[in-house]
Amino acid sequence: MRAAIFRNGDLVADEMPEPTPEAGQVLVKTLACGICGSDLHAFHHADKMVEQAKRSGSTFGMDTKKDIVFGHEFCAEVLDHGPGTEKKLKPGTRVCSMPIAITMNGEKAKMDPVGYSNTKPGGFAEQMVLNELMLLEVPNGLPTEQAALTEPMAVGWHAVEKANLTKDDIPLVIGCGPVGLAVIAGLKIKGVHPIIAADFSPARRKLAEQMGADIVLDPKADAPYARWTKEATPEGYDPENIMTLLGMGPKMRPGVIFECVGVPGIIQQIFEGAPHFARVVVVGVCMEQDRFEPFFGINKELNVQFVLGYTPEEFALTLQHLAEGRIDGSPLVTGKVGVEGVKEAFAELGNPEKHAKILVEPWR
Repeated sequence: MRAAIFRNGDLVADEMPEPTPEAGQVLVKTLACGICGSDLHAFHHADKMVEQAKRSGSTFGMDTKKDIVFGHEFCAEVLDHGPGTEKKLKPGTRVCSMPIAITMNGEKAKMDPVGYSNTKPGGFAEQMVLNELMLLEVPNGLPTEQAALTEPMAVGWHAVEKANLTKDDIPLVIGCGPVGLAVIAGLKIKGVHPIIAADFSPARRKLAEQMGADIVLDPKADAPYARWTKEATPEGYDPENIMTLLGMGPKMRPGVIFECVGVPGIIQQIFEGAPHFARVVVVGVCMEQDRFEPFFGINKELNVQFVLGYTPEEFALTLQHLAEGRIDGSPLVTGKVGVEGVKEAFAELGNPEKHAKILVEPWR
């Protein structure tokens, strides 16, 4: 089968053996697979990613000296069933799944992250093996390219769930790449308003509006935290009034800040700009060492929450959100390529004015 293969630090389009489903597994045909920021991280920092995963106690253990097929944001079609499967989903059924392949060896199970494994190719290949237990049939005639957005949208939904939002919260989303846009979509579903979003890119600000942001700012022209303060300040609030100082007058609405950039220095910027008692949810994945001054967090009594991935329930609910139209991800899909075009697509995703999400269609 054809695949875009990460080999010797490069991406090459080449032939590779078709995978064989084992006990409880299903062979699927990849219909569409999004290129994730994590794939870009892996392409540029593969060894560092593996090393940091090991140090942080993860079982993530791909060998970067061997072939790897990336791709974990996919919609696929059932082709065949391995041994010990119930065969509830017939060949031709379109499915989504959490990107995990479980292989049984007696009573012991080995879990491979699909797309970051030397043995379980991801969605940049024509075929994959997935676990029947984790397959979700694509409902309501949802288009394939929308179903392929389930995984990245689930990341945003998980971050929103972890924020423990209340009706009084005012969220501020810093960074409107795919992760920030997924967070905005989740905030819209939660009904927490106004949703304030900030990004330097005009194209990303436009997408933020389309995904549901109420107020979209260019940080070069408008200070995001000043605008948040304006929206959060109730009528009659006076910081010099004795009743306000004693906490007995009108109160500022609570702030929840979603860090969706993932580059060094952003957390410190948030610490400096955040209002007192804000909750900071770190969604962006920073692969470099970072520094921040704890005193800002101490003095303001900030609550910082790091998040990763999603639960099976959140993944399934996100697919339902897409199928029911509560999330319209169509503005995010800005390009499609076959396996031959994956390397160029990786380069083009560096330009936020040109692309948000590029889908790989291996059979293209």
